[in-house]
Amino acid sequence: MIGTSELDSSMQDYGIANNPYIPIMAEIQSIEALTARESLFKVILPEPLNHRPGQFVMVGLPGIGECAISISNGPENGKLLEMVIRKAGNVTGVLHQLKASDMISIRGPFGSGFHLDDFRHKDIVIIAGGLGLVPLRSLITPIMDHKSDYGTVHIIIGSRTPREALFRHQIQQWKEYSNVHITELVDDTDFQDWDGGTGLVTEPVGQLAIDEKNTLLVLCGPPVMYKFVLLEFKMYFNIPDDQIFVDLERRMRCGLGKCGHCQINHVYCCKEGPVFRYSQLSELPEALS
Repeated sequence: MIGTSELDSSMQDYGIANNPYIPIMAEIQSIEALTARESLFKVILPEPLNHRPGQFVMVGLPGIGECAISISNGPENGKLLEMVIRKAGNVTGVLHQLKASDMISIRGPFGSGFHLDDFRHKDIVIIAGGLGLVPLRSLITPIMDHKSDYGTVHIIIGSRTPREALFRHQIQQWKEYSNVHITELVDDTDFQDWDGGTGLVTEPVGQLAIDEKNTLLVLCGPPVMYKFVLLEFKMYFNIPDDQIFVDLERRMRCGLGKCGHCQINHVYCCKEGPVFRYSQLSELPEALS
């Protein structure tokens, strides 16, 4: 079996630390259960990933396979990679059986992602439904870390039940920042203690006080969410389509635009996306359905 030091040396020899298509081996630092199906994996990489918020990686296990997983931490974390992995299939099922110090393979980063320069000195509205908070956390975290570089931030977070709500402790920390307004909602309280609201993520939209010319809107969640959130925004505000960002976290498999699993007409979400400006999707109504 190849030792860690030998593996690091081999990677440097072939230069694969700078090649996103070649897997590198990374050590799991910790695994924290967030819900019954989702766990937060913290992984130590041999080299910084140098990713953009909204990008993803391919996570693999030799002899088992690999899957596309969103990056959930900001780009300033050095060699630390954070991912929320849902137990949903063969590969993720085995990943959930691993423990700290186990090794997994990482390829990437892939996809378009967000450019933080687009958000500086802007007011920002972020709406996350379900697991949509996972990739958007990679955008929210650097904004909070440098809050003075950004304007007012509104975050609306929706979950089906309190049992499925993610990052509750960190959300409470975000609420302490100046000019940050966070609304947490669930569809059903599920007979659990819940100090947030009940309802859909569309409901608070009309109550927002925003400067349309200086506001960026960011959406990520189940496909059915996009249509109704956008209809609600268009009813109350006149935000240009190129100031609206949609993170299409859907059906990505190979990360190379070859398998066609994430294809929408002529567009491959894993390459051109998963982050799009709404103006780019005007001829792709299937993307938001």
